[in-house]
Amino acid sequence: MDDNHLGEFLRARRAGLAPRDVGMVSHGTRRVAGLRREEVAVLAGVNADYYTRLEQGRERNPSAQVLDALARALHLDTDARVHLFRLAGSAPAGETPHTAEGVGPALRQLMDGYPHTPAFVLNRTLDILAANALAEALFTPFDPADNLARMTFLDPAGRHFYRDWERAAQATVANLRQAAGFDPDSPRLRRLVAALGDGSADFTRLWNTHAVRGKTRDAKSLDHPEVGALDLTYQSFDVRDAPGQQLVIYHAEPGGPSAQALGLLGSLHATRRGTGAGPRG
Repeated sequence: MDDNHLGEFLRARRAGLAPRDVGMVSHGTRRVAGLRREEVAVLAGVNADYYTRLEQGRERNPSAQVLDALARALHLDTDARVHLFRLAGSAPAGETPHTAEGVGPALRQLMDGYPHTPAFVLNRTLDILAANALAEALFTPFDPADNLARMTFLDPAGRHFYRDWERAAQATVANLRQAAGFDPDSPRLRRLVAALGDGSADFTRLWNTHAVRGKTRDAKSLDHPEVGALDLTYQSFDVRDAPGQQLVIYHAEPGGPSAQALGLLGSLHATRRGTGAGPRG
C-alpha cells in the first residue's frame, strides 16, 4: 500500500463504473476500463484538474461538499461513503483509529452465557480476540483459528468450510478494507495484507476492487467436517467500551437442522475438552 490512500480508492472505484452505470453516453475508444477522470469531475461538479490532483495525491484536503459530490458521482453506498471521508481525514468526531485489543471479563462472561450459539470478538483487522466454546468448536477445521482473513485465504480448510467461498471472500476483503479507512498505516494491517497478497492471488484480485463493507447482519452457509451443512445468520455489535472491537453472534433457526447440528457440535467439543483433546486456546 502506498501513502496516497484517497487517490488509490478514487481510481479503483472510478474503474469499476461504466458510463452506462451513471447514465452517460460513451464516446471514443477507451484504453482502460471504467469512467475517465473528466467524466467523474463532470458528475461531481468539480474542476477536472482539481479531481486529477486528488487522484494523484497532490490535493489531500477536499471539503465535505466535494466528498459528498464524489460519493454521489461514484455511486458509493453508506459504508464506502464513510470510508471515503475517513481516507480524506474527515472521520466522524470522536472516532479513534486504534483498536482496543484486550477483551474484558464481562464480555467474556456474556459470550459464555450463549452456550447454544457461537459468539466471538473481532478487531478491525479480523483477528479473533476471544471465542466461546461453541465458536471454538465451529472453527476447529482451522489451525490456528486466529484471523478470519487468513483462515479464508491461506488455510486450505477455508475453501471447504465456506460453501460459497467467493461470496465469503468478497465480504472478508470488504470488511478488511474498512479497517484501512480507520488506520491505513497500521503495521498490523500492512503485515496482514502483505501476507495475504503473497499467498493468494484471489486476495489481491479482490483487494484491488476497493469494495468496502462493515459487518452488520448476513447469512453464512458453512460446511463443518463433523456435522455437515450449517445455514446460519450472524449479527454483529460494536463493543462500546473497547473501540474497534465487535461481538459477532451466529444464530440457527430454532429447531431446524442447523440448530440440531450446532447442538451435536457442542456436545462433541465438550467431550473432547473433557478428555483433554480440545483445541488450543
